[in-house]
Amino acid sequence: MIVSYISFLIGIIWSYSIIKTQSVFSKKTGIIFKIFITKVSWITFIAACYFGYKNFSIKFTVIGVIIGILLVNLSFNLIKKYINQRFNEKQITIFKSFFEYTLIFLVVYFVLF
Repeated sequence: MIVSYISFLIGIIWSYSIIKTQSVFSKKTGIIFKIFITKVSWITFIAACYFGYKNFSIKFTVIGVIIGILLVNLSFNLIKKYINQRFNEKQITIFKSFFEYTLIFLVVYFVLF
């Protein structure tokens, strides 16, 4: 029972963190990210909720979803604070641009090949 609930929480946290990641990217990368990755993450999130509902009570499922969402939002805020303190705006922009173009390249590569 405990292992099942922990796997449910991991599924919720994993899928919601990928959904939340979409807000970090620019519009052009956000569209590609939304089409190819976020749709699957929403399906995974819904499947994890259904798994929780089928295996646990509705109370434990709702508590798990709330805990997962709160953990992801808290970790995103802490990471954002750390990055803003550690790096200047120019370094963040360079890394973000590099990461976005790499993501676009990888999506195009895997779609075409």
